Amino acid sequence: MDIKEIQNLIKFVAKSGASEVKLEMEDVKITIRTGSNKTETTIVQAAPIAGMPQVAAPIAPQQVTSLENTAPKAESNDAKFITVKSPIIGTFYRKPSPDKPNFVEVGTEIAVGDVVCVIEAMKLFNEIESEVSGKIVKVLVDDSSPVEFDQPLFLVDPS
Repeated sequence: MDIKEIQNLIKFVAKSGASEVKLEMEDVKITIRTGSNKTETTIVQAAPIAGMPQVAAPIAPQQVTSLENTAPKAESNDAKFITVKSPIIGTFYRKPSPDKPNFVEVGTEIAVGDVVCVIEAMKLFNEIESEVSGKIVKVLVDDSSPVEFDQPLFLVDPS
């Protein structure tokens, strides 16, 4: 199962209104839980070892953070900005490598198609391109932090 199939499954479950979906195949076990605008996804992949029976590993619960705790005043100021969101689950990086500069900083002018960050998912580094033009006004995620699907990453002023 590749990352695109997992993303499509997450989107489908979120739109369906189901509270929990479990999918188990030979070497992949996926559990997606939704509720009160929160989505938790747990993916376990184990390669079978020759001669050993397969045993499922225990899954530690993941903490899902909510962005609902932001003050209403901040939301009204940010309403004129466009939010660049994460298209995948993974680890957010602002640089292409540790010895290189950040892709974008606050105040950087970006155009459609410019790379704004990298998200590592399943040992693959995915360049995230901007779908809007404008100026970066705020970086919402710390470098090397885990991000969820559709999590806001940047605020962009389109004017």
